[in-house]
Amino acid sequence: MSNPPVIDVLVVGAGPSGSALAIDLVRRGLDIRIVDRSPHAFDGSRAKGVQPRSLEVLEDLGALDEVLAGGSVYPKAGLHAGPLAVPWKMFTHKGVTPAVPYPNTWLIPQFRTDRALHARLGELGQEIEFGRELTELTQDEDAVVAKLSGADGAQEIVARYVVGADGGSSAVRKQIGVGFVGTTDESDRMLIVDASVTGLARNRWHMWPGRGGRFIGACPLPDSDMFQWMIRLTPDEEPPAKRDDIIQRIHSHTHDRRIQLHDIHWTSVFRPNIRLAENYGRGRVFLVGDAAHVHTPAGAQGLNTGIQDGYNLGWKISQVLAGADPALLDTYEAERQPIAAGVLGLSTDKWGGIAKLDPSSMKRGKDEQQLSLTYYGGPLAPADGMRTETLRVGDRAPDARLLNAQGAETRLFDVLRGPHFTAIAYGPGAARELEEFAWPTAGARLKRLVVGPSAADGLAFSDPGKTLRRAYGLTGDTLLLIRPDGYIGHIATLDFLTTTHTAVRAMTP
Repeated sequence: MSNPPVIDVLVVGAGPSGSALAIDLVRRGLDIRIVDRSPHAFDGSRAKGVQPRSLEVLEDLGALDEVLAGGSVYPKAGLHAGPLAVPWKMFTHKGVTPAVPYPNTWLIPQFRTDRALHARLGELGQEIEFGRELTELTQDEDAVVAKLSGADGAQEIVARYVVGADGGSSAVRKQIGVGFVGTTDESDRMLIVDASVTGLARNRWHMWPGRGGRFIGACPLPDSDMFQWMIRLTPDEEPPAKRDDIIQRIHSHTHDRRIQLHDIHWTSVFRPNIRLAENYGRGRVFLVGDAAHVHTPAGAQGLNTGIQDGYNLGWKISQVLAGADPALLDTYEAERQPIAAGVLGLSTDKWGGIAKLDPSSMKRGKDEQQLSLTYYGGPLAPADGMRTETLRVGDRAPDARLLNAQGAETRLFDVLRGPHFTAIAYGPGAARELEEFAWPTAGARLKRLVVGPSAADGLAFSDPGKTLRRAYGLTGDTLLLIRPDGYIGHIATLDFLTTTHTAVRAMTP
């Protein structure tokens, strides 16, 4: 039997986290495979809120249009008290600004988010291999051997790296012996039901509070006749399984017999499972998404944090395969684990407040939107670096509206989109220095962007509306390096070349 060929990366799990990572790896030209133990794509609504930062990530990955087409902004809540329903605004809907193109959380059932990512993978020529379950992992200094089982028998895959995106019960995490610290509350359960519904207005996220924190909620799922029902169960209650029993449970709580459930598409019983992996990887194996952290559903954080795990890891794997110092991969855990720990705290607090019917726990705002998450103070963003009036190294790079040499308006995000780094030279002094800046020939390329008072040639842009100047807090000549994941990798307001070369060394071959 011949030895199997060695691929670059095996991704285990084709949910949002694994699919987003796979897209990023494929567009970087890597040889990958993505497998999932399920026989087909997930068909439930589960995680239904996509946050503004994740929408920016999905735009960069080329999957945003289908996500926007399959969703909507969140409706107002309708708090039911007897025969009355009081409208209540959970989300403050914000307008688009030059710096934030997608300011509102997007309501879309998870199966549609999955389909959008899978469609994008298909456009890139990458197949998802469903019905393949990981049974064993072994690794040495050079590669990882994964054994899989499927309908066509056992198979062995050899990869330079393996990424586990296979959920809270991750087989990858168990194979590498990483602990999953936290708690599961078996007494606090929620029955989730996706069902076609009549007798209920679709312009509200309906909530029927009950005693002891027990409640029922029904959120309309866009572009369908379905609602996602959330039925909080008592500690000793057997979850109703049949349609008539579910309807009876809803009627007994809401006292509204006009509500009728028809086709039930998906059901699940959720328990608050609040856990964080002790490590985000071992050797050549890494964890993303629910394999690394699981949350309560409050605040719509799990899916979004997972997508951004993959977005952080993908470019780093690619750079190391191209010859960068393998220590770059250590920065994945260093940057992402503290983010997940903070998000776990946020979603847990929200969940506890909902049980007490605390209105502030049902409010959603900037804390959930993930635009202000930063890697500042981490290994790639030292706290002693230079900064502007509004930004530090490690912060999200905002969008801006520029004019190109032909006078046409261009979004900065359109320039940043793709698997490259971007250097922005603001002002003539920074522009001269950028011309002399040397960039490695291996790995991700560098796109150079010159911004000044006027656009003199096809590579130059102007900022007449001062949208870049304001969003980036620029007061004079500045050289900015933007990482491939849209975070600021370096800021230089003096000594441009020396300081930028020092910062680049940790991220490039």
